[in-house]
Amino acid sequence: MNDSLQNTVFNKASFEVKLNAIGRVVSPYQEKFAIPRQPGIVSAAKGQVHLEADANNIELIRGIEQFSHLWLIFIFHGSQAQGWKPLVRPPRLGGNKKLGVLATRATFRPNPIGMSVVKLDGIRQEKSANGYQQVIIDISGLDLLNGTPIVDIKPYIPYCDSIDNAHAGFAQTVPQAKLTVNFIASVEKKLARYQPNCPDLKQLIYQVLSQDPRPAYKHKIIDEKIYGMSLYQFNIQWQMSSLSEIKVINIEMNPHASDEMSQ
Repeated sequence: MNDSLQNTVFNKASFEVKLNAIGRVVSPYQEKFAIPRQPGIVSAAKGQVHLEADANNIELIRGIEQFSHLWLIFIFHGSQAQGWKPLVRPPRLGGNKKLGVLATRATFRPNPIGMSVVKLDGIRQEKSANGYQQVIIDISGLDLLNGTPIVDIKPYIPYCDSIDNAHAGFAQTVPQAKLTVNFIASVEKKLARYQPNCPDLKQLIYQVLSQDPRPAYKHKIIDEKIYGMSLYQFNIQWQMSSLSEIKVINIEMNPHASDEMSQ
């Protein structure tokens, strides 16, 4: 690289880019814990993108129904305030080996930008409480925290977005479900009561827990701790029965949520 070109690159590297959210995600994941580490792993996770402000215009997504999947470009708003680190510990490596943050999909990045492929289930407009038409994109297989800001949406194009002979280092293969998930009798009864209004809840719980959402260093440990996670309006408690089995021991409606599902 010659000196003049090098100087041009460095001078331009200092400029700031302003991004405005064009939408927000409605997601079953109410907290970072238990969110799958990649999209598509939990197919039962269904959500929405609500377009906002000037982007809340059906014309912006005209023709998008031609595509089965979408790229969502988003902001890691749940971890943004914690800053970033040059070295991180990827869970796929057991949390014991450090790699450069730009060699991973870690959330703690120099710029808190993420990308996720989701399945497009439909588009619609609904009249909001304020009387305007809300554009909603229905999606599934998401791995995004509720309220995640979306800064761009692009169609997934198989011929160029999927490369058959690509190499992916430590993440070459699809992670396999590690654990069996069982529900005690009282939880089964509650799930049956919630099923009419939340038919995919049991499958969602199973798929999330089968990946063992505990920190990677605990994956070969049986501990007696009772873990909790929030999905939709529900607080779920579970614990390890063995190295290969999780037992769901309680599910309750969040006291701050509507009680319509318990009717």
